[in-house]
Amino acid sequence: MTAGRLTVGHRLALSAAALPLLVAAPALAAGPRPHQTQQQQQSGGDDLVTRGQELYQVGCVSCHGVDGRGVEERGPTLEEAGPASADFYLSSGRMPAASGAGQPGRKEPVYDADQRAALVAYVSTLGQGPPIPDIDPARGDLALGQQLYTANCAACHNSAGSGGALGQAIYAPALYPATELQVGEAVRVGPGSMPGFNEQQLNQQQLDSVVLFVTHLQDPVDRGGLPLGRVGPVPEGLVAWLVGLGLIVVAIRWIGTRDAVSLTPEPAEAAEAAEATETTGDPSVGGDEQGSSP
Repeated sequence: MTAGRLTVGHRLALSAAALPLLVAAPALAAGPRPHQTQQQQQSGGDDLVTRGQELYQVGCVSCHGVDGRGVEERGPTLEEAGPASADFYLSSGRMPAASGAGQPGRKEPVYDADQRAALVAYVSTLGQGPPIPDIDPARGDLALGQQLYTANCAACHNSAGSGGALGQAIYAPALYPATELQVGEAVRVGPGSMPGFNEQQLNQQQLDSVVLFVTHLQDPVDRGGLPLGRVGPVPEGLVAWLVGLGLIVVAIRWIGTRDAVSLTPEPAEAAEAAEATETTGDPSVGGDEQGSSP
């Protein structure tokens, strides 16, 4: 064997060594690219992120900043927002907001589903945050959901889910228009003054149970009468007082009118009494006693 030349045995050995690399090459090519984050893979890739960045630069940057770190007195940082928070605010129409002051309210979404997906993908690259939960109320238990809702949610959102005021310019919104996914996202994120519940505090089965109970509140079975807005015992008591007092007043007036009619003398009786008074000079004498001596 001369230097620089490979024998047949060496060639076979090199081919055998290269074979695993050739087999693994397609799998490596199909795997994640080094610069992609886990959130980017979940959101659909770089193209979706790029589209989301374009939308962000137009509709969000003035309040949340170029790098998502927020702008003072305009908007908070998005570094820990994550996919769930972005999807919740965008799908419920709370973002984009008209101003950074006050609590943003629900309205029709500004972006369509594809645009929201792109924005969520981009916001996911700005930092870590709760992922979009996998919600399936069929896995939940209605009784458990009622217990968890009563313990953790009813104090602010009302036992009937109608919401209520919490303080100056702060309120808990009604749950009736919220979708199942939005309820789950709100529980995980804790928007506004609401506390968030992670998987250690509320596991998946408990979360599904809470969502199941909220959907029950949105369309309950009204046994025994009218729903009266489904806001609890206050309107029921008000109706009871109004109807009860109204019936009492009507009954009193009816009884009073009836007594007044029965005590009023008929016209003929009034004429006889007047004639008796003229004859005897005594208004107490009338009828058959006319002209009689005392």
